[in-house]
Amino acid sequence: MKNSEMSRSSPFKMRLVHLDLKGAPPKVSYLSEVFPLFHALGANGLLLEYEDMFPYEGHLRLLRAKHAYSPPEIKEILHLATVNELEVIPLVQTFGHMEFVLKHEALAHLREVALFPNTLNPHEAESLALVGAMISQVMELHPGARWLHVGCDEVYYLGEGEASRRWLQQEHNTKARLCLSHIKAVACHVLARHPATRPLVWDDMLRAIPEDQLSASGVPQLVEPVLWDYGADLDIHGKALLMEKYRKCGFLRLWAASAFKGATGASQALTPIEHHLRNNVQWLQVAARGPADMLQGIVLTGWQRYDHFSVLCELLPVGIPSLAVCLQSLLHGGFAEDVKAKVENFLGISNLEITDFTSEGAGSFPGSDILALVTHVGLHLRSSVDTLLERDRYVTGWFSPYHRRRKLIHPVMVQHIQPQALSLLARWSTLVQELEAALHRVFYPDTVEEWLEENVQPSLRRLQGLLQDLREAASPRPLAAQDP
Repeated sequence: MKNSEMSRSSPFKMRLVHLDLKGAPPKVSYLSEVFPLFHALGANGLLLEYEDMFPYEGHLRLLRAKHAYSPPEIKEILHLATVNELEVIPLVQTFGHMEFVLKHEALAHLREVALFPNTLNPHEAESLALVGAMISQVMELHPGARWLHVGCDEVYYLGEGEASRRWLQQEHNTKARLCLSHIKAVACHVLARHPATRPLVWDDMLRAIPEDQLSASGVPQLVEPVLWDYGADLDIHGKALLMEKYRKCGFLRLWAASAFKGATGASQALTPIEHHLRNNVQWLQVAARGPADMLQGIVLTGWQRYDHFSVLCELLPVGIPSLAVCLQSLLHGGFAEDVKAKVENFLGISNLEITDFTSEGAGSFPGSDILALVTHVGLHLRSSVDTLLERDRYVTGWFSPYHRRRKLIHPVMVQHIQPQALSLLARWSTLVQELEAALHRVFYPDTVEEWLEENVQPSLRRLQGLLQDLREAASPRPLAAQDP
């Protein structure tokens, strides 16, 4: 069945895979491998959140990450998307989550609160000029984009800057009005220069604003809200009511946003598929209850960092089985046995386990080697080192922290402890070398370094520390120095 035929049976005409490039951005060569899989699984669009991976030029060049995509690479990504029938919607942050912009000293004066780089000051003319310049450069490389996502979620500390405090003291001025005025200014900027492009916004800053205020603001005629909720127990009735509220306010089109990874813990390394499956199935129930024909589509978000400064969460190859389960469930109305069989066939996994992380058998999808190795590390590395250091009777009984600090050990205990510590270190070092090589094929060096430093090195260092202390304790010393 073609995607177009499947779309007729799904309440979501558009099914976008979100690529969060502010952490672990994949090389273009890897995207060329996974885009055909995205298409086969039922995706027909991509939401590309470039952040610092976009090749900003001129006075914005300082926003680029070290390994930012080049303009030819962006064109190649768009070509690959077109070939695989994936419509691209770029995302440019324009209000909240501006850390990658406002962390720079040259732009720090545009912060809402001087101390925090996350929120843009909406009172400064220069703020809108900055956002406008970013949008212009992104749209130049995305000619003909039907939608542009302008962010506007989690605008923390809005109203707490000095200019905002003064503004809020004036009659009728509220934080809601301040928020709406900036969203309106950004949307008008987009529509004035790109009349065929519709701005999308995350909906969390709009939810609590009263209907009359939203209606009077003019914002509903300018943007399409993306209602996001990544919970496994979202309030289906509440979401249907929210959709109805937005309809009454004058919004013509709405989008939903679920998650397939990156929404269950800032340092999560393995994807809890069951959580995301439940989340996506509940969005199907919301779609069934909401106003007919208002839903334009659904974004399956795959967060890679909670914000610009947080650690990496699940890598894209690790989240692909979850993405497959969620996309196929959205297409077929749930996750019955026949859908499970389809997913296993797409991924080359003989028995996909969705309730825990035990599917350690290697699949055949692009990056499945990374999934297998990351799963092994996630389930066994720390626990194997903990077992040796904290539960082995020779280590706890004869080479405790007290002994290690004083370099004291009975010589026979070296023979009990050292071989198994060396064996454990050798085993993990071999596996980590294999994982490092697999990661380098998909990711840039800084991602590989960060992931290994966060998830592997702490345990290996503990093992190496034990062996170093053993060597020092076992080395011959003058008798006097060995007295406790």
